[in-house]
Amino acid sequence: MLTFISCAKTMTEKKTVTLPAASTPLFIEEARHIALSMTNRTTDELADMLHVNPQIAARTGLLFRAFFEKGDGKIPALSAYTGMVFRHIAPQDFTKEDWIYARQHLFITSFLYGLLRPSDLIRNYRLEGNVRLSENEGHTLFDFWRSRLTDTFISAIRREGGILINLASSEMKRLFDWTRVIRETQVVTPDFHIYKNGKLSTVVVYTKMCRGEMVRFILKNRIENPEDLKLFRWEGYRFNPEESRGNHWIFTLSE
Repeated sequence: MLTFISCAKTMTEKKTVTLPAASTPLFIEEARHIALSMTNRTTDELADMLHVNPQIAARTGLLFRAFFEKGDGKIPALSAYTGMVFRHIAPQDFTKEDWIYARQHLFITSFLYGLLRPSDLIRNYRLEGNVRLSENEGHTLFDFWRSRLTDTFISAIRREGGILINLASSEMKRLFDWTRVIRETQVVTPDFHIYKNGKLSTVVVYTKMCRGEMVRFILKNRIENPEDLKLFRWEGYRFNPEESRGNHWIFTLSE
């Protein structure tokens, strides 16, 4: 069983863990190509592309130029991001065995690196999927990655039993030929809701927390059978069979 999650938009610059064995991103050459392309952008262009202010755009430009520097500055992917999902995975207390299991059973999507394993060493960056590379006929990064990632992704899922637990945000499907993914593998998508006025409602921050907690649950408990995910409990959230349909599993906050 393989699990995948989305990268966050912000990263830490501190190394917080000691890995049993670090690894190199599978698509490092593609990442270099994208980073080099981004170094050719002006601060104003970066601000417009990434929808950030000039100060953040200037810092982002420096990060892309630093991508090609030698020496320290690389961070294990699972520890690199500071978003809510990653805070709740909390890899800082992972054991050596947890890291080894995570490397085999978890992928993190990244607009710069494509697909990352938890122990892949990466540099700080900021990027959006709708960025268009001028030398890529104006196509977005979603387009850039789709043909490059799909076969690798499907093969990885098959090696781990053909089952994917999809805990990524919905836009990440655009990085793959998702029609092929769902046709050639079994995809289970957990969603997390509350009841509001008797109807299912989504609270984004709670959803992100639950995704992180479920990833942690999978990795810490070495979950191999997706049915065992129905035992997941966190802060009142639990599996709701009445609201679930097929492989779309709904977890709701107890009323």
